[in-house]
Amino acid sequence: MEKEPAGTSTLDLALRALELLALENQPMALAQIANALAASKATIYRHLVTLQRHGLVSQDPETGRYEPGVKLLVLGEAVRTRFDVVTTGRDELMRLRDATGQAVTICRIVDGELVVLDLIQGRSVVEFGTRPGTRFDLHSSAHGRVWLAFGPPELLHQTLSAPMRQWTPHTITDPDRLRAEVSQVRQRGWATAADEMITAVNALAAPVFDHRNQIAGSIAIVGSTQYIPSPPDALHLEKILAAAQAISRGLGWRSSR
Repeated sequence: MEKEPAGTSTLDLALRALELLALENQPMALAQIANALAASKATIYRHLVTLQRHGLVSQDPETGRYEPGVKLLVLGEAVRTRFDVVTTGRDELMRLRDATGQAVTICRIVDGELVVLDLIQGRSVVEFGTRPGTRFDLHSSAHGRVWLAFGPPELLHQTLSAPMRQWTPHTITDPDRLRAEVSQVRQRGWATAADEMITAVNALAAPVFDHRNQIAGSIAIVGSTQYIPSPPDALHLEKILAAAQAISRGLGWRSSR
């Protein structure tokens, strides 16, 4: 019998319950939570009581269902302010959305994964379900290729060495093709990934740098390939690169040119 890592089982289950509630769109009954986590209702109830005592979970007195507590939002916002690229870039991203009419996203690497930090919906009739906390694959997303081009070298090595998921028939999964694509991104300073994660959807991404001239984030406009073609049009390129430079300057970056 495999021994479970010491000191993690109880806390692990409580954190999984909290994450489950945070990711659900509506309150959940005790039985639903227990079933989802393959645990007894009595065990889950004890964890929920503790989480509720700390304000991380709340229970509707009429339905008995559970949902994230206000304190979780407060803690999330407190942590969010530490991601300076989001705070610095918010106004610029709003201007980018207004100038292009497309949805705008900002990402960075968090604990080795490419994570969406913010999404501003566009002016089109189509809204994207992407939300803060969504993970993107490095090989198949415009954001990811920016990070492969301008991030730590080990990111590219790890990506090329691991299996790459085929999201659509157009997803690049061949290491040589991806290496060549990343090289082009590094030369031109922007990336696209038309039809590679979702058919008929494209993104145009650019890097954001900090005062050390290191990548601090990536920004992108996202929309249908009808409005964001590949290669992108001159106006979109001008707007995304200008926004990336403006946010970079706000983080202390200075062009060496």
